[in-house]
Order: sequence, then structure tokens, then C-alpha cells
Amino acid sequence: MPKFEHAHARIAVWNLAGFGGISDARKAQQIEGLAMLDAELVTLVEVNPVSYLDELITGLADIGLSYEKTILPQDHGSLHIGFLHKSGMEVKNPRFIVGSEGDYANGRKAIVVDVKCGKFSAVLIGVHLKSGRDRDEQKLRDSQCKVIGDYIKTLRETPGFKTKTILLMGDFNMIPGQDVSNFHHLGGDDLMDFVSNWDLQDRFSHILDKGRANLLDGFAVSRTYSTDYIRGSLRLFPMHWSLDKGREWFKDEVSDHLPFVANFKIY
Repeated sequence: MPKFEHAHARIAVWNLAGFGGISDARKAQQIEGLAMLDAELVTLVEVNPVSYLDELITGLADIGLSYEKTILPQDHGSLHIGFLHKSGMEVKNPRFIVGSEGDYANGRKAIVVDVKCGKFSAVLIGVHLKSGRDRDEQKLRDSQCKVIGDYIKTLRETPGFKTKTILLMGDFNMIPGQDVSNFHHLGGDDLMDFVSNWDLQDRFSHILDKGRANLLDGFAVSRTYSTDYIRGSLRLFPMHWSLDKGREWFKDEVSDHLPFVANFKIY
């Protein structure tokens, strides 16, 4: 595989739609999609089972792409949050945000890792918040967002992290303009800049049964000291189009979510 020098690192996030497991046929399509995405680091939501990351790594290696994994098993359920990253992208010190499942007893905890590539250094928080459009689900997300937001605020006040870039990404299960309280609490006392709400040209990432779509996935960067995010670089990766397929086929055969990818300066 040819090697190139880059001034930017591509960081992506994608929900694999792992509820109920992932068939070999879907795995093959996801490997092809990840190869086309070709990001240096990918936050993956709904990894099921935990060992599925090893299967992706093997499949990507077969086509000449070398990835490593970082993951912590969740305490409850079969859906996990993990990371694939290329050599040169350091991903260390994985830990959960204690209590970030909120009042949702079987919820997923947010996972935190320290990331470094060249001069780029960040704390990355991966989340998978409670799904659902009713008020009860929104309140459960509030309970999760408050804990994560407080963690971000505390992190920003901690020596060694006061000026570090903070990245927050995953399946928010929140719609901009609707889940206002969720965004308020998750912003960590207005410390986070939800670039997926304003710096993203496409307004959807989640594909619904009827072919319609909405913006449930999120990508945020800390407001201060974050000079490495390249404005305008966040985009929806149209993986269905890259695979030469329609959106409905993609939902059934690959995932009901499309990835986000953004560029960060590493010099």
C-alpha cells in the first residue's frame, strides 16, 4: 500500500447498526465502506460484539489497510463504543465517564480516550445516548447529558487539560432545534461548539424506514483553544453513493446511519 505524507488527520464517527448482530454480508459491506472512508481514526457506535472490531481489522488488512483498536466493554447490553485507528494516531487511556448512563439503567456509558498525532492532541469522548422522540426519552438523555457536560466542565478546569482540544462525537439521538435541553446540558456550560449543527452542509445522517432522514448523529469541538479543527471540513460521507447504491439499500444492507468525517491539522 502506498504511503503519503499528510498535513491533516481525518477523524470520523459512524454507527454500525449493531443491534441484533452484524451478518457476514453486512460486515463485508462495512469493511468496503470503511476502506473508502479511509480515516485515520474512526469512533464506532453499536459495536456488537466487542470482538467485531477484530473482524473489521482483519478485513481491512486483507485490502492493505492497517488499523488498531481501542475499546472497553459496556456494563450492560451488547452494544459498545470503540475506536479504529491507524499507526501514527496514538489512542491511549480509555476510561468511562462514571454515571454517564444517567437515569437509563441499561444505558451506554460515554467512553473517553487521549488522542495524539503530530502536534494534534485531544481528549475524545464517544457517546451513544438514549434513543426516542418522546418527552420521557428526552428526560433520560438530559440525565446523561448533564453528567457528560459536567465532566467536560471539570476537565477544562483540570491542570494539563485546560488548553487541550476536546472532541465529542457519536450517536446523540438528538435533533437540532428539537432537543434543546439535551444540547444545553451536553454543551458543558457552553464549552462545546456543535459543528454538526452549523458547519455541516447536509442535514441528515440517520435513514428512516420511509426513506426520509434526520440528523441524529453529532460532532462537537471545544470552543476555546481548539485551533486544529479545519472549518468547513466536517461533512457527511455519502457511503451509500460511494458503494454505488441507493439510500434505502444502504439502510437494509449496511447501516441506517451515514458517517461524519472532519479534518484536523497535525502540524
